[in-house]
Amino acid sequence: MLMFLALAAASAATLDIQLANLRNARGQIHACVSANPRFFPDCSKDPNARKQTLSATARELRIQGLKPGTYAVTLFHDENANQRLDVLLGIPREGFGFSRNPVVRFGAPKFEQVNIEIPPGYTRLAIRMQYLL
Repeated sequence: MLMFLALAAASAATLDIQLANLRNARGQIHACVSANPRFFPDCSKDPNARKQTLSATARELRIQGLKPGTYAVTLFHDENANQRLDVLLGIPREGFGFSRNPVVRFGAPKFEQVNIEIPPGYTRLAIRMQYLL
């Protein structure tokens, strides 16, 4: 049993995300890590997604215990802490970011544009927040 637990821990993945370009320290950052393209970019209904919320004063986020695999990371800066991404005429009023840092102008990127391979062990990722309004 102890050997099994040691092997499981050795094959787990940890993802450290560095946050960049936050416009201010108000509100919260909501993060979602999903392996399922059907639930991208809003993975709130993905039962297997890893979700985490932290203060916007933080500049680093750690997600532990991931199974190695292909994932997409979505972040949004909930400046007014109302638990949703506010939009005006379909344009986000709050900041957002994705793994692989695609430039977003019209609509969210596709899962294939932002997915990353997370191997066993430790992976470090930097995500730049974008603000359109």
